[in-house]
Amino acid sequence: IKLSNASLKEVLREALKNTKLSFKMVNNTIVITPINEKSETQINRSLHQIVRGRILDIDNKAPLIGATIRILGTTPLVGAATDIEGNFKIKSVPIGRINLLISYIGYEEQIISNVVVNSGKEVVLDLHLKESAIKLEGVVVTANNEKGQPMNDMALVSSRSVSAEETNRYAGGFNDPSRILSNFAGITSNQNGNNDIIVRGNSPKYVQYRLEGVQITNPNHFADQNAAGGLISTLNNNMLSTSDFHTGAFSPEYGDVLSGVYDIKFRNGNNEKFESVFGFGLMGIDITVEGPFSKTYSGSYLANYRYSTLGLLSGLGLTSIKGIPVYQDAAYKVNLPTKKMGTFSVFGLAGKSQFSLDDVNPTVWQTPGDRHMQGDIQEDYNKRAHLLNTGLGHIINVSKNSYINSTLSYSTEGIQDDIFESKIIPVFDRIGNHTKDSLSQRRLNFSSHLEKNTFRGSTNYISKINSKNNLQVGTQYALFNYNYNQSQLDDNLTNRIALIDFNKNVGVLRNYVSWMHRTNDDITLVMGLHNVNVLLNQKSTLEPRAAINWRYKLSNILSLGYGLHSTMESIPNYFAKVKQADGSITEPNKNLDLLKAHHFVVGYEKKISTNVRAKAEVYYQYLFNLPVENNTGSSYSTINEGQVFRYVNLVNEGKGRNYGVELTLERFFANKYYFLFNTSIYQSLYRANDGIERSTAYNGNYLINLLGGKEFIRLGKKKNQALVINAKVYFGGGQKIIPLLRDANGNLAVNANTNAYWDYSKAYDHKLDDTYFVTISANYKWNKPKATHELTLVLDNLTNSQTKLSEYYDKTKPSSIGYVSTGAFFPNLMYRVYF
Repeated sequence: IKLSNASLKEVLREALKNTKLSFKMVNNTIVITPINEKSETQINRSLHQIVRGRILDIDNKAPLIGATIRILGTTPLVGAATDIEGNFKIKSVPIGRINLLISYIGYEEQIISNVVVNSGKEVVLDLHLKESAIKLEGVVVTANNEKGQPMNDMALVSSRSVSAEETNRYAGGFNDPSRILSNFAGITSNQNGNNDIIVRGNSPKYVQYRLEGVQITNPNHFADQNAAGGLISTLNNNMLSTSDFHTGAFSPEYGDVLSGVYDIKFRNGNNEKFESVFGFGLMGIDITVEGPFSKTYSGSYLANYRYSTLGLLSGLGLTSIKGIPVYQDAAYKVNLPTKKMGTFSVFGLAGKSQFSLDDVNPTVWQTPGDRHMQGDIQEDYNKRAHLLNTGLGHIINVSKNSYINSTLSYSTEGIQDDIFESKIIPVFDRIGNHTKDSLSQRRLNFSSHLEKNTFRGSTNYISKINSKNNLQVGTQYALFNYNYNQSQLDDNLTNRIALIDFNKNVGVLRNYVSWMHRTNDDITLVMGLHNVNVLLNQKSTLEPRAAINWRYKLSNILSLGYGLHSTMESIPNYFAKVKQADGSITEPNKNLDLLKAHHFVVGYEKKISTNVRAKAEVYYQYLFNLPVENNTGSSYSTINEGQVFRYVNLVNEGKGRNYGVELTLERFFANKYYFLFNTSIYQSLYRANDGIERSTAYNGNYLINLLGGKEFIRLGKKKNQALVINAKVYFGGGQKIIPLLRDANGNLAVNANTNAYWDYSKAYDHKLDDTYFVTISANYKWNKPKATHELTLVLDNLTNSQTKLSEYYDKTKPSSIGYVSTGAFFPNLMYRVYF
């Protein structure tokens, strides 16, 4: 349609004719709404709540004065306009779920869907609009409702947002945001109970966690040396705002990462009213508080504290169960706006965990070495871990169209593992019958004390040059202090030998520049460079990044992306003490180079209807400079390291390939139900110095997720209650293993006397079982005038499926083979009250 010969209404009709959207003129403003969109606000009009927040320009963070925000599906229209600081407030909003339409002249409209309104807590939103690249007589007409799109507008491929509402709703989350990620295409977990994040077949240790824009430690309890996961996260849903997760071809600002980026945001506390959430469940007891510092100041605080329920019961002497994992964590954010000096924020995340386990085998916990497989040895395991991430953030506008965002942060994490051994001594009666076993005095064998302290400083300059061009430039310096000690008894169990022993400072300087150009509202291009400099051994890299996003015919998006990415290997490998052929001990790996990978992504997204989208991505990752053992007969590479590790002479001569296709069909929550189907078919391969291309330890080959949920509202005599039923079904390929030694006939051929257990020539050639899980959760909510009560029941692994993950030698088991299996059925009950 030629705009010069058409009226505005003709343009609108043409633009919306293939969508389920309609438009109307209200007070000289164009309002676009879904056709036959049912209002979900009519739960109970006797119970109301306030919906308020702030609307800013997404690029320069300037407040948008006079922007309108309306609740869709209400008659007459209910809404508000922003004041001089971009703030708005809508009073007397009925409890339930609402959809919000945000509009502002010269900007692209935005629909915020599925906002949950409870009686016990105000809804406070931080919203952003993007200026339109094309303007039509001062009025911008769009029909975009891009749910699930990342908050970072520089991320055009392999990215999605994860809302706090989703982390609460999806089945099997256990109030753990990390576990929610495994519901999405291309992402799975280790299936052994940990919340490791495996992205497109890459090792979970190459995932990067960020908090409030700065890189942080592994935010999980009971962490291990080479992991980016643990038993349970220190993160709490009550603290989270909408966050992003990126699975490949990262935008230019992200560095020191190969696998995935979880960019976590804390929300600001309520700056007008004190509010609290108290929760009690099998996984922990927690309390969240938030509120203003005074009635005349717009600053706020938000804090959460949790303690493990079983740990509390054990401390009170109410349970005698041995080996109970005990943990506690805390998180906080303080928002401090000023009139002339910008906005300051103080944030933090901390955790502490411990357990003591007797008679450990791999079904309980994987310990270093193979001593557990010797029949006359009993291992006892003591574990301690702690973490702290805290920082000071500052954002200030330096001009009408630009601002500077700076952060100073400190992180510390420590892991202490002590493995004690006892000799099992059989006791016989007078006639030679075995009557019992006794244990010799315990002695310490393996001991690991790892402590890392990190100081970081970063600054980023963001400039909105005009409606079509944005520029970002940033730099970050990190100083790592490592104090690592590991030792174990030698083969004769007489002398203690050092595996690693160092106290070193390592500096890393990173810089980036990113430019975004919008040819029009439909075509966006992002290009940039990322630079990494490791001052330990003077290694550096310059990494180009590029991505393009083309929206055509309103409901179709085609995306292309490329990036070169790099990261350091786990620091213990650099300082590993390796015994040479002549018997001397050296540290041969100090000059290891950065691991690197080229990422290529092609994506297509089809908006089938207002709330339904289909998405496909094809990716290829070429990994090189991988550390592998300096031995032409070895299959060992550090990319397979997990809880089991080896210290050997390494060279950067390994290569790898990850490639696959991901398909997603998603209906976002609307009209009281949702569903999500996705599948990934992929390969994750590597080549070590033996020249054989093998599967990596994380090559599952395929995964399928089926999720869905239904909400039932207006329950109870007062119509103030709601029930949500959620379900998840997961199918996935089994993890690849290094099998036990067998002869040509398939019979076990291990030799415990010489510690010969594993057939490394068949490393990761096969798996044991594919896995599947069924999880169902039910959430019942009832609203009172001053509080909202919530009861959640999660039935994890409902069918009690216990598939085999790996094997180990155990002469007490049938055929002398023991198996590590997936976890059994586990129910989790949680009660919360919002007030």
